[in-house]
Amino acid sequence: MNIGRGRKAGTLVVCVLAQLLIAIDLTVLHLVLPTLSEQMHPSTTEMLWIADAYGFALAGLLITMGNIGDRVGRKKLLLIGAALFGVASVITAYAPTAELLIAARALLGIAAATLMPSTLSIIRNVFTGKERAAAIGISGGLTILGFGLGPLVGGVLLDHFWWGSVFLVNVPVVIAMVIAGALILPESKNPAPGRIDVPSVLLSVVGMVGIVYTIKEVAYKGWAHGDIAVAAVLGLGCLLAFLLRQPRLAEPLMDLKLFTQRAFSATVGTTIVAMFAQLAVSVLFAQYLQLVAGWSPLKSGLAGLPGMGGAILGGVLAPLGIKVFGRAVTIALGCGLSATGFALYSGIGVTIVYTDLLFAMIVFGVGLALILAVATDTVLGVVPKARAGAASAISETATELGGALGIAVLGSVLGALYRSELVVPDGVPPEAAGTIADTLGGAVQVAAQLPPAQGAVVLDSAKLAFVDGLQLTMLCSAGLMAVLAISALFTLRGVPKILEDPERDTADSAASPASAPV
Repeated sequence: MNIGRGRKAGTLVVCVLAQLLIAIDLTVLHLVLPTLSEQMHPSTTEMLWIADAYGFALAGLLITMGNIGDRVGRKKLLLIGAALFGVASVITAYAPTAELLIAARALLGIAAATLMPSTLSIIRNVFTGKERAAAIGISGGLTILGFGLGPLVGGVLLDHFWWGSVFLVNVPVVIAMVIAGALILPESKNPAPGRIDVPSVLLSVVGMVGIVYTIKEVAYKGWAHGDIAVAAVLGLGCLLAFLLRQPRLAEPLMDLKLFTQRAFSATVGTTIVAMFAQLAVSVLFAQYLQLVAGWSPLKSGLAGLPGMGGAILGGVLAPLGIKVFGRAVTIALGCGLSATGFALYSGIGVTIVYTDLLFAMIVFGVGLALILAVATDTVLGVVPKARAGAASAISETATELGGALGIAVLGSVLGALYRSELVVPDGVPPEAAGTIADTLGGAVQVAAQLPPAQGAVVLDSAKLAFVDGLQLTMLCSAGLMAVLAISALFTLRGVPKILEDPERDTADSAASPASAPV
């Protein structure tokens, strides 16, 4: 797409703004969770759903929204999604109960699902070759910055206002984005669009929700519940039916043939595993800094900024890494740095030493940005522009699904480790003991209501159990990333440094929907 350099820069700014909005809204809730626990008193399962509803609604609909964007226009879908995001933010801010908050967060996830594939597919159509790698590196680094700005923004607002204010702050950003987007963004879409297969949409959404529900509930309650078995069977059945249906369709929602390209399938798989291990860090450390270290939300948010600086550095260095080392080595290097960061995190204790955390988060941030920037550019570079929305959706689905599963699984594992390590002192009332064993947040609340001496014992025991579980979780994540580094060296070996094929773009744009990849 031939547009001027000024408009290209404006397009990148609008797309980055949309991605920042989504990233901030995802992580700002992590900082709010302790406050929500105190004010709403949700159960552990409700807390997990509050944290995950946004991400799973987003992941469940990304494929559908990416296909819709290819058909109706990526700019149009982005502007509609941004407006819906603003409305959903207001509803979330004033949700009076945990159940309504979960529903509102899911609505936000639906709105976000219209934004993410649109931004990447617009970048894919506006930038090419080395320009695209640089644009994705910049947008990736700044998007990770959003994960750090979320706690900071939340900390400032929570120090002065009620928890709902962290969502109302989205509204002016949305207004600015809609106005700028309407004026600057170029429109693009598939010139030969096909139909959306509604059964495929339903199968993918129901299947994902069923699997997610199973993961959450099994980790907390075990298999001895009928609803868990039903959810597992329904989820697996729907996902299997979805995969079997796609090859039979002339216009599949997800063209499985694309996964026969090693560069595409290996990169998507790497993204899922990497995000599985890494996004949980934001949730776990928000709790560690506030509930174990006793820091305020604002101080906790400020503490994470150096890591986001590392992420920006990693995003900027990603194109250089591709040029010098190639894609396989650059992603492996990112995985290795992430593994190092996790290993350093595992050394934390009940008494916080911030200088130790500082080095760990910078190394971790650089590694994460390298992985995501190179992976995103690789996925977008091997597909034609006409189907960039669908490919972007697959890339973002991998990111969101991996991250959400990480929060659910690693969060549940940490909860199980916490309960296994916890020692409740004698004399604590049974109902209070149950709350203490439920979550660290519950233990903090109960300790404040007990006699000072007994409360201090409860708090010390709960903090020690939480930190022990966190250390083991970080060590497991470090091992996972080390294995992923080795895997990337083999699965991405031979992938070209520059992925650019204008002739294929032209041919595929003119092709029928039945012959076009994803």
